[in-house]
Amino acid sequence: MRTIGLIGGMSFESSAVYYRLINEMVRERLGGLASAEVIMHSVNFADIVAMQKAGDWDAAADRLARAGEGLCAAGANCVLIGTNTMHLVADQVAARLRAPLINIIDETSTALIAAGRKRPLLLATRYTMEHGFYTDRMRRPGLDPVVPDETDRATVHSVIFDELCAGKVLDSSRDKLLAIIEKARVAGADSVILGCTEICLILDPDALPLPGFDSTTIHARAAVDFALSEKNALAA
Repeated sequence: MRTIGLIGGMSFESSAVYYRLINEMVRERLGGLASAEVIMHSVNFADIVAMQKAGDWDAAADRLARAGEGLCAAGANCVLIGTNTMHLVADQVAARLRAPLINIIDETSTALIAAGRKRPLLLATRYTMEHGFYTDRMRRPGLDPVVPDETDRATVHSVIFDELCAGKVLDSSRDKLLAIIEKARVAGADSVILGCTEICLILDPDALPLPGFDSTTIHARAAVDFALSEKNALAA
């Protein structure tokens, strides 16, 4: 089994989900008491948020790259950035690592295409919805992601930062998110991306007005596929 390196803490709420999912998937595939080989570097999210607010993405990239370099030095065979927003600097981080970085945008795109979806709604932080790095990387022939309008983007961003990252899951906020998804369905969206790693704490991707694609689960599954690929290749 290969070792998974996770840059976490953004927020630690979703990092806990990653850890649980990765280990559950390994146990499901290998059986018994099997669990994953995981190394995590959990950063201080307050520091990262300050860099986001200041627009200092180069400093953020350096912070995450140093964490990733440490994971590689400790034996990680692949690295995950456990957040969608910080994939804004994923290429800068990947360039400094000696192990492959598994990109959450690429993995989510692959899942959407495999399911035949063409016009997914992206629910995420304001940075992810508005900076273009996510939708631009995802956009390809047959796949045209859309984002909510400005008012709804502000609502989603607030739910993420003011509530989910602070461990608050409110029914009233779930209703707001479901209303945003329904509005997008009426406007022609054919699926929804849970494009923040905390959104799975409040929305069940299988209980939405549109087919849901949880980026956290997709990313975790890709890491497990990588971790077990060497074993599978030897077995074949």
